[in-house]
Amino acid sequence: MSAGPPAPLEVVEYTDPLCPWAWGSEPVFRRLRGALDGQVRWRRAYGVLFDHDDDPAPDPAAETAWYARYVAGIAAHTGAPRAAALTRVAASSWPASQVAKAAERQGAEIADRVLRRLRESVFVLGDPADTVARALDAARGVPGLDADRLAADAVADEVVAAVRADRAEARAPLPEAFAPPGGSPHPGAVKETPDGELRYALPTLVVRGAAGHRVVAGWRPYEQYAAAVAELSPGLPCAPVPPAPEEALARHRSLTGPESAVLARGVWPPPHAVRVDTAGGPLWLHPAEAATHPALRPGVSPPR
Repeated sequence: MSAGPPAPLEVVEYTDPLCPWAWGSEPVFRRLRGALDGQVRWRRAYGVLFDHDDDPAPDPAAETAWYARYVAGIAAHTGAPRAAALTRVAASSWPASQVAKAAERQGAEIADRVLRRLRESVFVLGDPADTVARALDAARGVPGLDADRLAADAVADEVVAAVRADRAEARAPLPEAFAPPGGSPHPGAVKETPDGELRYALPTLVVRGAAGHRVVAGWRPYEQYAAAVAELSPGLPCAPVPPAPEEALARHRSLTGPESAVLARGVWPPPHAVRVDTAGGPLWLHPAEAATHPALRPGVSPPR
């Protein structure tokens, strides 16, 4: 009896919607997902960067000022946009993680777009989606999204349990994550949480296949992630030719400068792109995305 074709690789992305290093890794991860599209199982596990049980800061204003400087320092490495003003440090990652997990029930494309809006709540608007209401509002208007279903699913027992399982999985790091190679401003060694648990640094990719597994932690160049995949499945990832700027923007709906450099080929930006300025450079939106994007809604002050 034939054993059949080998099971596809699984790529697990340990992340958090509100993590600045994960936001800065989007150019590489978007490129890698495109190169692996349909050939692997890509799964996101939400590591809960800001937990419910974290102690509140004694001086929220001072903490917010410190965290804004921290994000600015990360953006200096990654080139990612950042908000000029941060209203607060996120009180919790649970609401955004629940909304992101709930969006997966509506398909991969909707999930990607909802997660993108959640990331942009912090790093474009400076107003983290740290309550369910704020997270749902950030996602409002995503084309094809069933908003009522998202609101119900985000608080459903099954979704909360799935985020809880993600959190636990992120706190069971593989041995390779404890001493990753250097050469990065964020090498991605395992972190100790305020309650004494150990979890993967965010982001971390774990690639699993019949031939074993590979761990790639921290902020890394595309080639390191691609090499981990190729070691377990020679021939992957493929190297598709980047599309024209118009097609890239239509596909991704929202692109930063670093993303446009690796996800599009041609003169950037395309003529119809809508520019949103931030302290860390512009974000470019497709017109259909701009029509409902929180940064451009009537009565909302645009980021500077």
